[in-house]
Amino acid sequence: MKKRQLQECPVCSSKLRIVAYHCPSCKTRIEGNFTSLEGRLASLDARDLEFVEQFVRVRGSIKEMEKVLGVSYPTVRGMLNAVIEKLGFQAELPKIDPAVRGEILDKLERGEITADQAAVLLKGEGIDEHEGA
Repeated sequence: MKKRQLQECPVCSSKLRIVAYHCPSCKTRIEGNFTSLEGRLASLDARDLEFVEQFVRVRGSIKEMEKVLGVSYPTVRGMLNAVIEKLGFQAELPKIDPAVRGEILDKLERGEITADQAAVLLKGEGIDEHEGA
């Protein structure tokens, strides 16, 4: 697991400043006032950063993330929404249960329902489960 740069003092929670770099190979030490990692991504924990790296690596494909992580579409979508919220953005709030959403998309992919039926179901407007889904 990669170690992350500290952002806050573990004692008093004040913002830390980088004042030195050290090369373990040649023992060079550089001192000064350096800019630290800033921004929203710096606030993510290691697990969330790994998710973001994988998501970028698969070019934003939730289907590919399913394969990489070995989890279902609704699980990946939930993980993505959690990261979106941690970054301070508003995640799309599902109108239906994520597991049901995944089932609807799976049925669409298998050709068991039409795109129009899937759209109605995903909006939560309700084609009865027995009518076409």
